[in-house]
Amino acid sequence: MTTWRIRDFHPSDLDGILQLWGAMTASGIEPVYSLSEVLASCQADFAAVALHGDEVIGAAVARAAHEQGWIVFLATLPEWRSRGIGTALLAALERRMAPLGLTKLSALMPDTETRVDAFLNRGFKDVKNLRFFERQIPVQRAELGPLAQLGGRVLPRDLWENVAGMQREKQLLERRLVLPLAEAELADEFGVVPPRAVVLFGPPGTGKTTFAKAIASRLEWPFVEVSPSRLAADSEGLAGALRRTFTEIAELEHAVVFLDEVEEIASHRAGDPPSPTQGVTNELLKIIPAFREQRGRLLVCATNFIRALDSAFLRHGRFDYVIPIGLPDAEARRAMWQRFIPEAVVAGVDVDQLVARTEGFSPADIEFAARSASQRALEKAVYAPTAVGGRATDDGGSAPAGAPVAGAGVAGAGGSGRRGPSTEDYLDAISETKTTVSEEVAAAFLEDIEQLARV
Repeated sequence: MTTWRIRDFHPSDLDGILQLWGAMTASGIEPVYSLSEVLASCQADFAAVALHGDEVIGAAVARAAHEQGWIVFLATLPEWRSRGIGTALLAALERRMAPLGLTKLSALMPDTETRVDAFLNRGFKDVKNLRFFERQIPVQRAELGPLAQLGGRVLPRDLWENVAGMQREKQLLERRLVLPLAEAELADEFGVVPPRAVVLFGPPGTGKTTFAKAIASRLEWPFVEVSPSRLAADSEGLAGALRRTFTEIAELEHAVVFLDEVEEIASHRAGDPPSPTQGVTNELLKIIPAFREQRGRLLVCATNFIRALDSAFLRHGRFDYVIPIGLPDAEARRAMWQRFIPEAVVAGVDVDQLVARTEGFSPADIEFAARSASQRALEKAVYAPTAVGGRATDDGGSAPAGAPVAGAGVAGAGGSGRRGPSTEDYLDAISETKTTVSEEVAAAFLEDIEQLARV
């Protein structure tokens, strides 16, 4: 005589589902779907329970996706197994989902699952040689609204790989920042406290903003840029807007918060009466300790003028690291040039010469020179007279001013049919590029590394 019965799930059965989940995990089985997913499907999708009296002794949960159904949970208490309960639960689910017109009902089970008879009895086929791939989406739907209000965004996942050269800086940031944040549980085993706030300093155009974005990309955390100039226009004033912004950031699960040109709001406090920015500096000094108490976030402050920062701002306890981002060395400059030179012409360009000629150039300077050379080569190819057999195409002379010439691109590439800038185009652009960082600024940066860097 059957001593159990099956009915639809009721919210009062949640405790029974939790008991089944606990019994399954206690036996060493790790379910494919998380407990939160199972509970959500219990209430929003399809679920059936097996009862002995009022006790939940088994449950099956499923959801539908387009024309396919998925079993997300099937469990019975250990003492009730091998009694056909699993088979009956699957049959009940199938009857309830039949009106949907599904073409297939599927299940993913862990390797350790031994109760496969229930599936085989219902006509399920054990498909061999399949692998299950899963990826966690880093930003949840509930976070998108607050993130949009903050002007934040989720950056492409390849920014880190696309940072050309700068291997020393990348390695330092990877080890000090990314590793303990991305592998928080492993870091905890080694007694490493993940960083909460860092300062990047260096001359203008050296890539501090690029690195901050790349860190967010590498961690797959939302990137939120806090702009002092934008906050200054807020009706609450800069200090109030700053406080409100960080309160809103606290609602996010994860975030890389970028504060550029931080010297604008954290400069040396002096003078009597206090300077207009002193209240803002005080507010920021209060915000950082509270920010540090929140897991899953990183504050990255950037400055071109680290000497201008208030001494209390940089002290231990507020910032974990003070990291210099300097001018690229020869290896980094080579990587940058190889990235910016079109693939079709790079083999014919003397990259060694470009590397040698751009010592003291910042990444921004090199990018400007590269784009300038490409623009000049394009204009030369389109607007320069095209010679055919030693004679100009235009009876006796040059092409009309401002008029593109037929066959453009061949002449601009020296008649080889290759389109793109040459070594000479790059050298011309380099010679006319005004470098961002003067010798005096570069020397001062080296002094700042000795006195203020903390890596």
